[in-house]
Amino acid sequence: MPELGPVAWPPAPITTERLVLRESEARDRSAFIELFASPEVRTYLGGPRRRDELERAVPEVPGRRPGLFVIDLDGAMIGMVTLDRRDAERPGHVRPDAGEAELGYTFLPAAWGCGYATEACAAALDWFANVLPGEPVVLCTQTANDRSMRLAAKLGFTEVERFEEYGAEQWFGVCSSVTPSG
Repeated sequence: MPELGPVAWPPAPITTERLVLRESEARDRSAFIELFASPEVRTYLGGPRRRDELERAVPEVPGRRPGLFVIDLDGAMIGMVTLDRRDAERPGHVRPDAGEAELGYTFLPAAWGCGYATEACAAALDWFANVLPGEPVVLCTQTANDRSMRLAAKLGFTEVERFEEYGAEQWFGVCSSVTPSG
């Protein structure tokens, strides 16, 4: 997993109280298309993509790459959580050499408001803290995205700075609660 460091990928599925974080499978294709085509999901992510274009472009097994966890509830994908290295060219960094791990997440609207994002992101952060202890994890979201701002606070992210990017004010924070567990 060169993107994040010396980590074996994919890890064994991560089980939480209600969810499983796992590698993507062919059965997840329609959920990936729905995530990228949804106006609600893509409100703060550059807008929805056309469904017909996605049907042509999305591979049979989408999202199969290091750092991407499918969030599975009762055998069905409800979202995804990603851990990727933040591009050094983008604003917002906490290390002089940049390249921090950045947490990302998207969930289908039917899964909103149930605490799944908090549960899944906390599990991914815990996994990351165990495989790469001491590594900072950052998060960037539009300040207008109230749900994402609340999630960042619940997960223990603290504000580092705000800046303009993609035509909107961005909130940039670092996770202050990432500590390896047992």
